[in-house]
Amino acid sequence: MRRTGGGPAPAAAAPNGMGPPPVNGGAFPPPGQNGYAAAPGGRGGGWGAAQTFTPSAPAARGGWDNSPQMPRGFNSNGYGAPGGGGQGGPRDGGRQQTGAGDGQWRDGKHVPGPSNPRRERELFGVPNDPSKQQSGINFEKYDDIPVEASGQGVPEPVTTFTNPPLDDHLIANIGLAGYNVPTPVQKYSIPIVMGGRDLMACAQTGSGKTGGFLFPILSQAYQNGPSANVPAQTGFARQRKAYPTSLILAPTRELVSQIYDEACKFAYRSWVRPCVVYGGADIGSQLRQIERGCDLLVATPGRLVDLIERGRISLANIKYLVLDEADRMLDMGFEPQIRRIVEGEDMPPTAARQTLMFSATFPRDIQMLARDFLREYIFLSVGRVGSTSENITQKIEYVEDVDKRSVLLDILHTHGAGLTLIFVETKRMADSLSDYLINQGFPATSIHGDRTQRERERALEMFRTGRCPILVATAVAARGWIYPT
Repeated sequence: MRRTGGGPAPAAAAPNGMGPPPVNGGAFPPPGQNGYAAAPGGRGGGWGAAQTFTPSAPAARGGWDNSPQMPRGFNSNGYGAPGGGGQGGPRDGGRQQTGAGDGQWRDGKHVPGPSNPRRERELFGVPNDPSKQQSGINFEKYDDIPVEASGQGVPEPVTTFTNPPLDDHLIANIGLAGYNVPTPVQKYSIPIVMGGRDLMACAQTGSGKTGGFLFPILSQAYQNGPSANVPAQTGFARQRKAYPTSLILAPTRELVSQIYDEACKFAYRSWVRPCVVYGGADIGSQLRQIERGCDLLVATPGRLVDLIERGRISLANIKYLVLDEADRMLDMGFEPQIRRIVEGEDMPPTAARQTLMFSATFPRDIQMLARDFLREYIFLSVGRVGSTSENITQKIEYVEDVDKRSVLLDILHTHGAGLTLIFVETKRMADSLSDYLINQGFPATSIHGDRTQRERERALEMFRTGRCPILVATAVAARGWIYPT
């Protein structure tokens, strides 16, 4: 994938979350590898076979309702008691928890559910499919990234995904995801979290930090089972609270959705039920989701405060608190909500929980947050704090405003078909450039803050699958997303 600056200054490209570094130093795979072929009479570079997906007028918005089919629900009878809260039953709304909740916690042991080939394809893709990059490929390149760990009693890093320290069921799911070796942040975070320590990690985007907190949290859940301290509740299910044991806070609905999708992968066939809640979406469907059981909750701060005020979420059983993209959450003004969640509700104190903070930078306000929320933590610095991944090839071209579009067309023709992310400065510019590319015969769509949640998810799905391989975006897509290469 390449990123091309459409505003005053181009943005550097970086792999996100668990995604791999670009192949061949940032170059695209051959067009055939992504399934594109030059259509007769189409544009050069093999763009002709792809679709376009940008509504040009309000009347066209009706087409957005044809969103990609969501995965089907999980086996509602497989949830072992006591669980994180909520009740079992068929799913009827909200994001589906595919692959999670199929196992049981029985007689003090984790009993994974049966394999389901269809769900494995939905969660992990088709093994050895040449048209899709497996996200575990090329992580060996990350071994050259410098890592510094400071604090008392820093454990030795791990070098492989093995038991110990990880649970066998988690290792099996890691294998299904195609991850061969841990990234530097995972090598250190896994033994740190498994050892019961708090963690403050400064890691650049694309370092694999999502797995850095999900792997040890889920592994310990499989080893230790659900919390037994869920109060008895009476009345209808819709009046009951959920009692998650793990809480992951992130700044945007796209990022929490992405973390949730990763959690579903690694919770496949387990007793753990992930849930996701965020603003800008129907709260009713999210309430129905958590009513079915919520052990690991991924949330934006504002929506979580709303659900707490409604009496639908209790934080009393939280064992693991994760603040992902903490610096960005503060930049977006979420500090009051974060402090209310951590200090003003029923969350256990620092001594009774583990807290993990991940941030690309470490300014003074993040240092203050770490001082208030963490206890005797280990500080982990991966790469140069605040830097861009060294595995990205960057090229800057100085272009006059009047020439930008023609230069962009030249770039698209020269490099051929492949996933292309173009950053622009304003929402209006995103739609304008997307429409221009469509008129020039290129399959393009746009994403920005004025799009509805359904529209944003639809556009992102079209981009990820390669059906619409050119995405014009504002800063909403600038950090923390996972894209195939």
